[in-house]
Amino acid sequence: MDPSQDINLNSPNKGLGVDHSDSLAEVPVEGAVGNSVNPLPPGLTEEEAEELRTELMKVEEEINTLRQVLSAKERHAAELKRKLGLSPLNELRQNITKSWQDVQTSNAYLSASATLDDITHSEAYKKTQETLSQAGQKTSAALTTVGSAITRRLGDMRNSATFKSFEDKMGNLKVVGTKGNGDVSSPTDTTPTQENPPF
Repeated sequence: MDPSQDINLNSPNKGLGVDHSDSLAEVPVEGAVGNSVNPLPPGLTEEEAEELRTELMKVEEEINTLRQVLSAKERHAAELKRKLGLSPLNELRQNITKSWQDVQTSNAYLSASATLDDITHSEAYKKTQETLSQAGQKTSAALTTVGSAITRRLGDMRNSATFKSFEDKMGNLKVVGTKGNGDVSSPTDTTPTQENPPF
């Protein structure tokens, strides 16, 4: 054991000062020749397996390189957007606008729009619209007539002898309102209560 190696797992200097490059060569690689955990697939020679491993390592290195390049490009694009004043919100607006334009030019939208256009110009639609319009006008007229009749009837009732007699019996007693507890307040009661403030 090397005395310069710090073996304390909680130490911030753990492993410092030790060259681990040659110790990695001793670690068995999964799928490596002589590894009994992953035997060679049937029909694959040792040389073919070695070629495939070499190719796999190259492809994985290319993938890592491409990831690094993509990350650098994304950072550069973000920096350019920041300099241009483009925010994520502006991008979202642009994406939504473009998506809406794509929807409006899609075959499904155009077909549905044409179908709706055909329906609104059809005879059945026009007749239905006309019938509903007439029904609305007739209903409005009927409600106006009923309202006038009720108003006239209330006016007749107010002028009737029974109502006059009732009015005479009551005199000029006026009920201003009720307090929160149900008591009737008189017009001379000017003290406001919490339940019934003056405003």
